[in-house]
Amino acid sequence: MEPYAALITGGATRLGRFFAESLAAAGYDIALHVNSSRSEAEEVAQVIRTKGVACEIVTCDFLHDSLDGLIQTACQRFPRLNVLINSASTYQAAPLAQTSLSMLEAQFRVNLFTPLLLTQHFAKRVEKGCVINIIDNKVAYHQYPYAAYLLSKKGLVEVTQMAALEFAPHIRVNGIAPGVVLPTSLRSPDYIAWRLEGIPLHRQGTPAHLVRALHYLLDNDFVTGQVLFVDGGESIALEGRHSENYPA
Repeated sequence: MEPYAALITGGATRLGRFFAESLAAAGYDIALHVNSSRSEAEEVAQVIRTKGVACEIVTCDFLHDSLDGLIQTACQRFPRLNVLINSASTYQAAPLAQTSLSMLEAQFRVNLFTPLLLTQHFAKRVEKGCVINIIDNKVAYHQYPYAAYLLSKKGLVEVTQMAALEFAPHIRVNGIAPGVVLPTSLRSPDYIAWRLEGIPLHRQGTPAHLVRALHYLLDNDFVTGQVLFVDGGESIALEGRHSENYPA
């Protein structure tokens, strides 16, 4: 019997790559979604194939292409597809007063509408499986300097819970809300140190922490509709630290 397979959106870079390689190591065949990061995807696919599993790169532009086509392609290549990880995301900071319609459309399309519709198509084609949405621990706050991004991620929390109810019992839907794990290179060491001071555990997380959360949600078949915060307790702090209230 063929192994199970997972479709990871944004699987060529950052957290998506860690998820893809970890699932490959666990024996899953991988449908590796990519939009513009084709060279990175080829590199990741080679690494995955060395683990003794199959890897197929599937291309889709979430702003223009058919989402049903992405699920259909993945299912045709891997008939035992049973995991969907919605990891792809886009981000542009701006407060409400400076948020344009184009910013709203792009960030809602990629961060909210795409996971919703992919989950819909996945549930139609897969007899039994799991969906995991990668969210953000910022959903615990009302950080208006990230208005469009944060509103789209807050919406994804609601989609996660609604989908868990609607598609039960054959599809389980959960989320992971990472904290400070892979900050961008634009963040200074002083800024990162300041952020860590606001985390109860006073340290930065690693991709391995998120990978363990991923496997927990996949392995525990009595968990659905949950968002697992992997952030050192930052989301339960009274003050959410971020780049716009950094006292530089």
